[in-house]
Amino acid sequence: MGFQCGIVGLPNVGKSTLFNALTKTAAAQAANYPFCTIEPNTGDVAVPDPRQLKIREIANSKEIIPTRLTFVDIAGLVRGASKGEGLGNQFLANIREVDAIAHVLRCFEDDDITHVDGKIDPIADAETVETELMVSDMESLEKRIAPLAKKAKSGDKDAKLALPIMEQALAILQDGKPVRALALTDPDDIKQLNLLNLLTSKPVLYVCNVEEESADKGNSLSAKVQEMAEKQGAAAVVISAAIEAEIAQLDDEEQREYMSDMGLDEPGLDRLIRAGYSLLELITYFTAGPKETRAWTISKGTKAPQAAGVIHTDFERGFIRAQTIAYEDYIGLGGEGPAKDAGKARDEGKEYVVQDGDVLLFKFNT
Repeated sequence: MGFQCGIVGLPNVGKSTLFNALTKTAAAQAANYPFCTIEPNTGDVAVPDPRQLKIREIANSKEIIPTRLTFVDIAGLVRGASKGEGLGNQFLANIREVDAIAHVLRCFEDDDITHVDGKIDPIADAETVETELMVSDMESLEKRIAPLAKKAKSGDKDAKLALPIMEQALAILQDGKPVRALALTDPDDIKQLNLLNLLTSKPVLYVCNVEEESADKGNSLSAKVQEMAEKQGAAAVVISAAIEAEIAQLDDEEQREYMSDMGLDEPGLDRLIRAGYSLLELITYFTAGPKETRAWTISKGTKAPQAAGVIHTDFERGFIRAQTIAYEDYIGLGGEGPAKDAGKARDEGKEYVVQDGDVLLFKFNT
């Protein structure tokens, strides 16, 4: 199950520097000119989760296998991208392939690094990118609605289901709002919207790239972004790409010393990865034994058989039950045996909705 978070933004905001730090590689060229990233680079990163370390200690596992999230570094966008300016068409196509957007905003002053618009204004930068995505979505819907309406009139069932959602999406875009602002609650409506694969329907995380001195608390520019995110019901994290690039080159002990000197409790990348994970509405369950303690990624609301299917399709197909121990019980009682003795190891069936942190053991027919 691959979940992808695209790193987007205007040129020279620190996207590739951030990506390099995330993946600890130099795969993406970080250079001081627009469009230095030509093809989208992808990198899998481990999702930091202290719970897994505690489970491993109790289970006495030989190794630990974290769950992972894929980040995609996408070429910088400029005004007019929806009309093909710059690398616009490619940029929009690449965004369409990801599940969520991490929008990097420049929240620092530096005369040595040019800004494509000649001024530092993260709110305006966010609006530039959002506008291009909205224009692209509007043009896409306008082309699709007319032929779909004809099909709906002729009695096509699929067209009748899709048309109302497309019309709602177009209306909200024409009102100057992204499609994700639609307050849909009906599961069928949400399914229809997802099938449209619109750019502005994807969840957004704002990444405030600040100077080194502001890495711990942010600055006045990042504060404005935080305020904007709150109004939108979106999330925002503060990070210094320059610091993260330094940290990525250090071993664990050097990292701790460096972060202590900078007044940081943890790498900003850890916060970013967790925020991306949360943005995609993902949760983690664990399996634990002598061989390994392993984390598995599922979407919120996933039932036990489908969670088992993430390990292997045979587990879902032959699902019988799932021995389930809540994380707090597993840690508090000291593992599987004590949890069983205390009656905290439950046998759950096909309708059980897996909870974040559950330690599971699946029983299935082969």
